[in-house]
Amino acid sequence: MIAEACGLADSLGLKTGPRSPLAIANRIKAGLPLSSLERLSKAIAPDDASFPYRFVPRATLTRRKGASEPKLTVDEGNRVAAVAKVWEFAMEIYHDEIKAREFLYRSHPMLENQKPIDVATDTGIGADLVINLLGRAAYGGGA
Repeated sequence: MIAEACGLADSLGLKTGPRSPLAIANRIKAGLPLSSLERLSKAIAPDDASFPYRFVPRATLTRRKGASEPKLTVDEGNRVAAVAKVWEFAMEIYHDEIKAREFLYRSHPMLENQKPIDVATDTGIGADLVINLLGRAAYGGGA
């Protein structure tokens, strides 16, 4: 569990402080830095400038960038962390950013032909569904 927390902390760009699951939960509660969203966006969608707006509306994000310490709300941070977990698991399975992105951006029949990235960014439960789907692919469950 600690190794998973370290990978998640890396995806969120949390370099300092404890890297346990509880420490990450506390960081989310205190407000993840806006840089966590930027880092995740560059990893998952490097060519999509609108990807961050899946989490924070454009006007809100623009306004927050002007703050002295821009942070995400708890709800935004939870969604960003959930998608970061999806990304970490996809990377663990595919060991390649391009292959992980191909999986995330390809419609999947077990998600009613929706793209896993769309399901994962919509809700925390959606992110859990995508993680489950990745687990099936990794462990022979027919995904």
